[in-house]
Parts: sequence; C-alpha cells; structure tokens
Amino acid sequence: MTELLFFEPVFKERIWGGTQLTTFGYEIPSNQTGECWAFAAHAHGQSVVKNGKYKGLTLGELWKEHRAIFGDLGGESFPLLIKILDANQDLSVQVHPNDEYANIHENGEFGKTECWYVIDCEKNAEIIYGHHAKTKEEFMSMVEQEEWDKLLHRVKVKPGDFFYVPSGTVHAIGKRILILETQQNSDTTYRLYDYNRKDSEGNTRELHLVKSIEVTETPCTSNKLTIQQEKIHDLYVTTFIECPYFSVQKWVLNGTSSLKKEKPFLLVSVIDGKGSLISVGNEYPFKKGDHFLVPNGLEEYQLVGNAECIVSSL
Repeated sequence: MTELLFFEPVFKERIWGGTQLTTFGYEIPSNQTGECWAFAAHAHGQSVVKNGKYKGLTLGELWKEHRAIFGDLGGESFPLLIKILDANQDLSVQVHPNDEYANIHENGEFGKTECWYVIDCEKNAEIIYGHHAKTKEEFMSMVEQEEWDKLLHRVKVKPGDFFYVPSGTVHAIGKRILILETQQNSDTTYRLYDYNRKDSEGNTRELHLVKSIEVTETPCTSNKLTIQQEKIHDLYVTTFIECPYFSVQKWVLNGTSSLKKEKPFLLVSVIDGKGSLISVGNEYPFKKGDHFLVPNGLEEYQLVGNAECIVSSL
C-alpha cells in the first residue's frame, strides 16, 4: 500500500466552542464548534477516508481490516486520536486516568495521556497546567474549600508552544486558544471544576470529584521536554516528544525535501500553507486543513512546497 490517504474529520459542538475552525476551510455545524476530530477511530466519532481504493472506510475499519497499512502493529483498537480544539471559552479543569485505572473503571477504555501544540492564541492567553498542593490531603482540602486560585497552576502561552500532559495531570485549555492535540484513543475526562457555569437549559455540567482526586498525581511533577531539531534539505523538523504512547513532530517546509520511512505510519495535519507529497510517480497536493495518513508501504517520498504540519505517530 503506497497510496496517501486523506481523511474527512468529525466535528463536535461544545459549550466552550467557537468558529475558529473555519480558518482551516471547514464547514462547521454551529458557532459553538469546539473540536475537529481529524484522525478518530472511537465509538464517539470516526473519521472517514476521502480518496482512493479505501474511500468511505472509517479509520477504525481500516485498522481492523487492513492492518498492513500500519505496519501490522498489534492492538484491538487504533491507539491515537488527533484533534484540533477551538477554545472560545475556558475549558473545564479536568484530569484523565491512566490505562490501569480506566480499564477498571471505564469498561476497558484506554487511559488518556495527551499533548498540545498551540496553533494560535490571543495575547496573554493562559492554560492551567498542574497544581500547587504538596499532598493528597492538601489537594482534597483545597478542592473542598474551592480555593481554585491557590490550587491551580496557570501558564501563559504563545503560538508554537508545546505541552506534554500525561494522565494524572490537572489541566485546562484557556479561552481564545487554538490547539492541536495528540492523545491516546480515549474520550474519558474527569471534570474537577467548571466555573459553576450553566448550559443553555440552565444546568451545570457533571463533576467527577472522587475519580478526579483518585487519579490526580500529587505532588505534581514538572514535565521537562528534550526538544530536538534537525534540517533535512528544505525541511525543518522539530521533535517535541517521543513517549510510550506517541511521538509528535512539527515540520516546516520551505522548498523541497526527500524523506525515508522511519515510523510504521504517519498522521499528518497541515496547519498552514500548501504543498505536495510525491512518491512512486504519484503527486498528492495538500493544503491547510488537510489531514493525511502516510502508510507503511511508502518507503521514500518527496515533499515540495511551503507548509507547516504537525506529524503524529507511534
């Protein structure tokens, strides 16, 4: 299999969503569209192949029926979920379980370790990333007393920032931030705090205080990243992270570059510009907003153009 596969995303409306996803050329369902599930093989959403011999298949079907595309990797479920999030308002303060906890408490679901690349944001935008409690008892007390300003660690962000958010990390994306998220294939979220806001029907959203407290890492450890950079012809490659769950790179292409396969497959999200991938006599044009899978059988290829991409893999 040497054909590039482009995917049709799934869109999710959220109480905190907006309209920024239209900047990628998408037709969104409403002005509260919070998530673009670019590569999704989950019960709550499946992205669909747009081209070629597998047109119309979901990513889940592709994983189940054509495993050679992914290098014949093991595993019942596709391991990754790639999203673009438009946080028009603050997201709830939340935490995710690890694989062991989720398997027991969430009907065999994966845990959720994730990471964020900040595509765009307003000046002085902030995220919540970790907490200040030194012990589990102190954490529980501050939650019960609703001492959120004292408990939560806030970090200012700018376009191009990258954050690793392992399971057990208290976190929240702040308002006016556009993020690309690479995560384990899980939709399990425990809400710790939601600013006491209400939905259109006047209801507050469910909190999961007991589970949140159980899975939160205390004290919070800092996640120092060893970011690596290299230049391959006219392609600048920044490797943000390689962990047991995924690897994530940023590609900045200004011209032409030739590449060889190093991973079982690649999930490429074009966040700016345009170009083409050329291989085995075929040329595949791509542009901002496109999401394509580079299959295992594509051993060598050439990139041409001026574009920025986030590339996720195992």
